[in-house]
Amino acid sequence: MSQKERKALVEPENNQLSINSQCRCLGISRSSIYYKARSFSKRDLALMKAIDEQYLKTPYYGRRRMCQALRKRGFQVGEKKIRRLMNHMGLRAIAPGPSTSKKAPEHKVYPYLLRDITVNRANQVWCTDITYIPIDGGFMFLCVIMDWYSRKILAWSLSNTLDAEFCVTCLEMALSRHGSPEIFNSDQGSQYTSEDFINILKDKGIKISMDGKGCFMDNIFIERLWRSLKYELIYIQEFSSVPELRLGLKRWIEHYNQDRFHQSLNYQTPDEVYELALAA
Repeated sequence: MSQKERKALVEPENNQLSINSQCRCLGISRSSIYYKARSFSKRDLALMKAIDEQYLKTPYYGRRRMCQALRKRGFQVGEKKIRRLMNHMGLRAIAPGPSTSKKAPEHKVYPYLLRDITVNRANQVWCTDITYIPIDGGFMFLCVIMDWYSRKILAWSLSNTLDAEFCVTCLEMALSRHGSPEIFNSDQGSQYTSEDFINILKDKGIKISMDGKGCFMDNIFIERLWRSLKYELIYIQEFSSVPELRLGLKRWIEHYNQDRFHQSLNYQTPDEVYELALAA
C-alpha cells in the first residue's frame, strides 16, 4: 500500500483512536497529514527558475557563486535567500554533497555497484533521479526511471513535494510495465533510502546501488537527460498548469523514446535499442 493510500485511511473524526495513534499504526508521519505546500511569491518563483537554469550550466556553484551569477543577471538578492531557495529545490553544489535530494542520516546507504561492470543489455541496470520543474505561478518535481543501456525512459511521475511517495509510484509503474532489472542505481536521497522504496527492490531481489557522495558523474545519463529535457522543452515553453505540464512531458518523453536519435546509440532511438536488446 502506498503512502498516499495509507494517508487516506486516517479518520480525523474517529473518537476511538487519535490521529497520532492512527498514523503510528499505518506507519506514516503525523505531520504529513497536515502538510500543505508552501506558496512562493512571484519574485521567489522567478529566482528559483533562474537558479535552476544556472545550476544546469554550473552544478558546482554553491550559494555564494550562485548569488553572484544571479546578481550579474540583474537580480537583487542575498546569499541567505539563495541558500533557502536552493535547499527547498533540493539543489546542492556537486563538490560537497548530493545534488538532487537530501540524505536521511538514519537511513542505510548502499555501495555504488557500477564502477567495474560493463552494461551491455537492457534491464541490466536501471537508474533514477529527481529534478525541479518551474511552471507559471509554482513548481513541480519530476522523477524518472531510465534503462541505463538503452537510455529509454521507463516511467515518470510528478509531485509538488520532495517526499518518497511519488518515487515509489514511479518505481511501481516501471516494474509493472517492464519487469525487474538486475541492479537499480540512485543517489543517496531520502526518497530512495526510504523503507517503502527499498523494500520494493528487496522483495524483487534487485541489487541496490547508490552514487557516491557528491559524485554526480555516477548517474551521468540522467544528468544528460535533464539537460535535454530543459533545453528542448521546459525553457522554451511556458506551462500555466500542472495538467498542461503533464501533457507536455508526456509528448516530449514519447518523442525522446520513439523518435529522438542518439549519437551514443549509433543514431538509433531508445525504443529501438531497448526492443532489439530484449529480442536478442
